[in-house]
Amino acid sequence: MAERERLDRYLVRSGAVASRRAADELIASGGVTINGRRPRKSDLVSSNDTIEVAAPERLDPIVAEPLLAVEVLYEDAATIVVNKRGGIPCHPLKAGEVGTVMNAVVACYPETAAAGPKPLEGGLVHRLDNGTSGALIIARNREAYAILHNAIRSGAVAREYLALVAGNVARAMMLDAPIAHHAKNARKMMLGAEGSSRKRAGRAAYSAVEPKRRVGEFTLVTIAPRTGSRHQIRVHLANAGYPIIGDTLYGGPPHDALAPGRFWLHLTRISFESAAGVRVSVEAPLPADLKSLLR
Repeated sequence: MAERERLDRYLVRSGAVASRRAADELIASGGVTINGRRPRKSDLVSSNDTIEVAAPERLDPIVAEPLLAVEVLYEDAATIVVNKRGGIPCHPLKAGEVGTVMNAVVACYPETAAAGPKPLEGGLVHRLDNGTSGALIIARNREAYAILHNAIRSGAVAREYLALVAGNVARAMMLDAPIAHHAKNARKMMLGAEGSSRKRAGRAAYSAVEPKRRVGEFTLVTIAPRTGSRHQIRVHLANAGYPIIGDTLYGGPPHDALAPGRFWLHLTRISFESAAGVRVSVEAPLPADLKSLLR
């Protein structure tokens, strides 16, 4: 009797797909038949079965989306800076996905699709959370990406954020607690725990915070991060007792003026040395949804 094995495992072992996840997606899309019928991924197959695998549709990692608007704040031969809208992702998470900043950028600047080492991110030099808006740097070629990526990591790119936070921030603060992945929630980050394992101790993080003015029961502050850990500003402010308006993941109060998933955090100014040899300083105007709360 021929030995039997699960269909998804067979597809990986035979080289038809690269992973079990890819096998699951191919089976679910109807791209596989066993003896002329559509199977389930858990079905058992053997050498006696006729297994037909359709050639998977090849999708560009970043699909050009010309109808998706993007505001370009600066461009030269090596670099683009755009003003990301709040509520949309920076880049697709899988091939063929649309509705991200990079889909719009690739439509206008096709060369950016191949400027970085990760096909789904293209020349994206740094990222902003979906709920954050503001200045975003994108490289136009591999050399520019390498230069700008190193500049971000070394702290040579100066960034200034604006945030509207709950409470009264009465004085300037340097928030310097390390940032680690949350122990129980993959969506969240947390302060690192001193004396813990390297993973729980977290990465060094520094955020210089200054109050600008009171806005009713809130405070408008500027933040100059010296590092770029995931959710750094959001975690630092929340743990200092001043969560960002709309950032409900970290205890910020919701507000009717903000769409679900949007919070009052904007990368307003960014300065760096372009790979084209020019000193660049760009200011990203505040979007209407954030302005409305200041009024």
